[in-house]
Amino acid sequence: MQRNPTLSSLDRRQFLATATACTATLATDRLARACSANDKFNIAFVGVGGRGGGNLEEMIKDPGVNVAAICDVNKGTLDRVSERFPKARKYVDLRRLCDALKDIDAVVVSSTEHTHAFATLPSLQQRKPVYCEKPLTYNIQEAKRIMDEAAIAKVPTQMGTQIHATANYRRVVELIQSGAIGPVSEAHVWTSRAWGLQSEEDSKKNGDIVYVTDRPTQEMPPPKEVDWDLWIGPAPARPFHDVYLPGPKWYRWWDFANGTMSDLGSHFNDLPFWALKLDHPRTVEAFGPPPHKELAPASMTALYEYGPRGDLPSCRVAWYQGADKPQIWKEKGIPAWENGILFIGRDGMLLSDYGRHLLLPESKFQSFEGPKPFLRESPGHQQEWLDAIRNGTPTGSPFDYAGLLTIANHLGNVAYRAGQKLEWDPVSLRATNCPAATEFIERAPRAGWSLA
Repeated sequence: MQRNPTLSSLDRRQFLATATACTATLATDRLARACSANDKFNIAFVGVGGRGGGNLEEMIKDPGVNVAAICDVNKGTLDRVSERFPKARKYVDLRRLCDALKDIDAVVVSSTEHTHAFATLPSLQQRKPVYCEKPLTYNIQEAKRIMDEAAIAKVPTQMGTQIHATANYRRVVELIQSGAIGPVSEAHVWTSRAWGLQSEEDSKKNGDIVYVTDRPTQEMPPPKEVDWDLWIGPAPARPFHDVYLPGPKWYRWWDFANGTMSDLGSHFNDLPFWALKLDHPRTVEAFGPPPHKELAPASMTALYEYGPRGDLPSCRVAWYQGADKPQIWKEKGIPAWENGILFIGRDGMLLSDYGRHLLLPESKFQSFEGPKPFLRESPGHQQEWLDAIRNGTPTGSPFDYAGLLTIANHLGNVAYRAGQKLEWDPVSLRATNCPAATEFIERAPRAGWSLA
């Protein structure tokens, strides 16, 4: 049942990622020369608070990193980070930073979801390696645009799905791909997080979420440190209200994000996407409460159907968020983990979460010995990207892979909002049976913002 990997058995995506990384080395000669001369390379950071601050801290562990420019719409955050890096140029408007990348070697994008593409695309157009937080983009159209530009730029890229770099995910992928549970026909992914429209009772249980039923029209004064117009960026203009800030409350508003799916889907759906070598779903349908015009749902289920991939059979992948759970979980057919990924194969099941995994039924696999590890261990998700710039080594979540994952996650929300099962054409980026879904696939940016 176990098999040893050979060069001929490397999947096409892994080969392309390696080839792209090697080509990217040629496109970053200046970086290579700087590194060989023990010089530092200059990195610009778009977004330096919250997740952006975490990325900055990880990047500067590498002694070859120089914080050359910082950008944040929160002037207080910007000033505090500037005190640590006084030589770094400061920007409030990411467009002004992207106009001044001549002496910048690489860009880290950790701004809000709806602005990711507007910092990532111009960086790629100038052949700068990019690390972008998840989700890669706000919508499907933007994801395809970023994938196309990354293919042209041929520079190291990485989406910030940090769990992808863990040993646990690697061992699960090796078990699935070596046939430990046989061919996999279905996978179920669930998370208890419910960032979306909730009942008033549920909202009271979650004190960090303010209960509202619609977009407020009254205006409040924005926090004095925040440039609200720049925070809105390419999204539709909205008066400030504290249902958006502070904190991650904006995640549940369709104007700015896509709720739990685009956030945690980037992490949890990553495992079946990787292990099962998924690409474009044939169909997607979703179930939940009636779609709300302004707010993402707290609880929802999305069902994907994928065709054969090489020698892998067709399979179904189901996503559950909030109160929704797989039927086998409800019937206590598996351990009731709060969050999990379940693979169902011909010869057994594999249950995983971020940090552990379990072969089921346990009695059958008591004496089972897994395959010898064959996936390269990660030095850390951010370090992978820095090593790719320096050495041409591959990253785990380059944009050709991360873009497909992002599109699949967005499709779950598109199917939910459209209210019907979608037949997906990845070439035209259209649901061929549902023209009405197009409004959720793309949108024109606000005046003054462009992805030209």
